[in-house]
Amino acid sequence: MHVRRLGLIEGEGATMTTDAPTAGPAIRVAIATNDHRFLDAHFGSATSFAVFEVSPEQWRFVEMVTFDDVTAGEGHHPDSVDRITPKVEALKGNALLFVLAIGGPSAAKVVRAGIHPVKLKEPEPLGQVVLRVQRMLQGKPPPWLRKALGQQRAPRDFVDDAEDAELVE
Repeated sequence: MHVRRLGLIEGEGATMTTDAPTAGPAIRVAIATNDHRFLDAHFGSATSFAVFEVSPEQWRFVEMVTFDDVTAGEGHHPDSVDRITPKVEALKGNALLFVLAIGGPSAAKVVRAGIHPVKLKEPEPLGQVVLRVQRMLQGKPPPWLRKALGQQRAPRDFVDDAEDAELVE
């Protein structure tokens, strides 16, 4: 499987925007996307993952990780090609992974890589997902997010659904 990492370059003689960290404690968030505008994909069938660094005060786009060989999203994999492990390897270093759905074996691999998967029920604009994380960081983060903040690479033993990811006021 071929993996491409696309980042932003700014100005003449520019350096990648990934060199400038966000202020305060920040986490990296990967969002499954096929159209590069919305969280609109299941983990296995996602052609891309938008990666953002998010802190309570600000956020920034880090990169778009794209894949040329994805699962059909039908729940079964007739050939012996492992399309999941390369995705998990490419996403290491992210604390959170937002998807529409993720199968049990894929979720287990993601969790073992120290990434906390979060399922949303409906497609949502990428910026809205990022702002959701930012709002949670500004308030009292739920236990699963506090764990991700303190131990970004520690294994997680569950997958959160959208209602668990909502900010409770």
